[in-house]
Amino acid sequence: MILKKIIKYSTDSTIFYFDSSISELSKIVDQTSTFIITDDNLYHHYQKKLKGWNVLLIKAGEKYKNQNTVNEIIGQLIEKGADRKSIIIGFGGGVVTDIAGYVASVYMRGVSFGFIPTSILAMVDASIGGKNGVDVGIYKNMVGIIRQPKFLLYDYNVLKTLPNEEWVNGFAEIIKHACIKDAAMFKLLEKQFLKDFQKDKLLLSKLIQRNALLKAKVVQEDEFEQGNRKLLNFGHTLGHAIENTYQLPHGHAVAIGMVGAAYLSKGLLGFSNAEKLVTILEKYGLPAFYTFDAKDALLKMLSDKKRVKNTINYVLLKTIGDAVCRPLTIQEIQPVVEAISKTFK
Repeated sequence: MILKKIIKYSTDSTIFYFDSSISELSKIVDQTSTFIITDDNLYHHYQKKLKGWNVLLIKAGEKYKNQNTVNEIIGQLIEKGADRKSIIIGFGGGVVTDIAGYVASVYMRGVSFGFIPTSILAMVDASIGGKNGVDVGIYKNMVGIIRQPKFLLYDYNVLKTLPNEEWVNGFAEIIKHACIKDAAMFKLLEKQFLKDFQKDKLLLSKLIQRNALLKAKVVQEDEFEQGNRKLLNFGHTLGHAIENTYQLPHGHAVAIGMVGAAYLSKGLLGFSNAEKLVTILEKYGLPAFYTFDAKDALLKMLSDKKRVKNTINYVLLKTIGDAVCRPLTIQEIQPVVEAISKTFK
């Protein structure tokens, strides 16, 4: 049974269709005026289900999340006669939804769009909150816009084709949500295993809904990241500094970044559960530590969007489920970054 939730933001509303299916899409949008953006890997699996729809293909992978890809799609939209009444849908993971949302936001100064997320990461994080953009070289999400999708359609059947490493990748953001806002969910994750969520559709559905609505509520309260929305960046400052340089999956980079933030929290705020975070990350198949060039990572952090003059707004933990944002200097961050970059496990 489809569960419909409407989240009202300051600028627009997003309808969440949980426990739905791709076949319901034609009831939500007009097929003739809709353009679906997806990648070539997904299209291979879902060509039959997308038959009859206007489909625009992009190449799969973070390295194609750039302005060149955006320009190519816009060229195709012009050729196919897309106008201001057209609707764009991102059918895919975080790369696809980022690109689709960005294209829709700039094409003809903005057309409507929605998402069908196909990965755990996209379902609980990337497709929610209106942040749509592209990378510039190795710098993550440096260009973009905040604009909310009209709807998100959740079809859990698409996860059947998801490789195990993408399940692992997505659980980094779930663990992040638990760390910053939901201590009870952290305990649930400690009790369960990844295979439990993979086997039990109801357990998985509840977890995805819990995470999607948690993020949506944070964004609802602070759509343009002036306050509490910054907490969603937990693990991302260091994560983004190493992700593209070492071609790490997003969840892996965030996991390493969360460990760095946890040890910073330990030194600055007396956070006592850094080792517990390490344990749960490793339990779900994520790396807690990684050997990287600390000096290079620190330089890239100085180019982060969250930098203000000589400080970086860093998300720290007081306890599990209670996060704060603090301005830190590179000198304060440096010892921990250097320490975890040399840690082997």
